[in-house]
Amino acid sequence: MDCGAVRAPTPVVARLAPTPSGCLHLGNAVNFVLTWLLTRRAGGVLHLRIDDLDRARLRRSYLDNIFRVIDWLGIDYDQGPHGPDNFLRHYSQLLHLPEYNAVLRRLAQQPGLVQASYRSRTGAPEALVRLDMPGAAWRVQPPPATAVHWPDARQGPTQVLLDEAMPDFVIRKKDGVAAYQVASVVDDLRLGTTLVVRGLDLQPSTAAQLWLAAQLSETAAFNAQCIQFYHHDLLVDAAGQKLSKSQQGALATGVLGQERRAVFSAVARLLKLPPEAGESLESLRAALPL
Repeated sequence: MDCGAVRAPTPVVARLAPTPSGCLHLGNAVNFVLTWLLTRRAGGVLHLRIDDLDRARLRRSYLDNIFRVIDWLGIDYDQGPHGPDNFLRHYSQLLHLPEYNAVLRRLAQQPGLVQASYRSRTGAPEALVRLDMPGAAWRVQPPPATAVHWPDARQGPTQVLLDEAMPDFVIRKKDGVAAYQVASVVDDLRLGTTLVVRGLDLQPSTAAQLWLAAQLSETAAFNAQCIQFYHHDLLVDAAGQKLSKSQQGALATGVLGQERRAVFSAVARLLKLPPEAGESLESLRAALPL
């Protein structure tokens, strides 16, 4: 597979990819800092890529929150919008609908790959319909025993049985807009992404994207030879207990140093660094092995 620069990718190209459907929480902040650390350690390029295709839940305040949290954390990025207005004018995913639609059309041309389903307003069970039926969602069903493998940079050799983890996933929503699994692949290929940092709970999405991209020559470069995947563990407290979303809380208005240290300390625990590494962003960067 010709990926341009194949492993280890040089330079590293990574991205922060928040969704403006709510205020960012501790898990988002930890992912931001970890992605920033890994990218800066490698001397790479970091993009801010905001996934805004979920228009029903998008709020201006949520967009504002993304930029406030990035500033609050003290991290930077090399490419991307510098504010909400700039994002909406020049970086919104709506500007790339033709690219997503081209991939959707090609997927629909693959024999037996894509099915359309429709749920009536009465709540009747979904029925298969024609792909051109208004209000129908497009789905794909991985064949039985579809195993997706990749050498995860954090977890080691990884396998996901996609037909069990995501047996029937949406690639085009009922509003006719590309779903996350398609849009994320197209966006990462456009940005030239070579490092994807995600939480361990998103392993099924990685498997879905790898498998889906392999169905077309146009997206085949989205693969584990061209992109390094790093799935970090989920957040735990100092006693090693997993944090719930309610414990993670929202960072909508938090600007206190103590809250910032909570983010840095969580990153230090994920990376198994000494506790003192979590005192600040600078101490984290200094403690990160080369």
